[in-house]
Amino acid sequence: MEIDRIENALDRLPDILKKNLHRNLCTCNDVPKMDIIKAIVNGATTVQQIKIQTYATTGSGCCTQQVERLIECICSS
Repeated sequence: MEIDRIENALDRLPDILKKNLHRNLCTCNDVPKMDIIKAIVNGATTVQQIKIQTYATTGSGCCTQQVERLIECICSS
């Protein structure tokens, strides 16, 4: 069930990354942090895959490092 996978992903994040889940992480394209987390939960494991699924990082790219950190935390075993 997706809710369980999302909760598992959130459990992997440091507390600082659990803040403001519904606010935009990518301000250029209005992509909320939670949309990026859902994309990772659904199999996106690279910035390029996140870009394709959510359009995050396609503006100025200022959110790329944050997207990389989310991937790193959620995909680590």
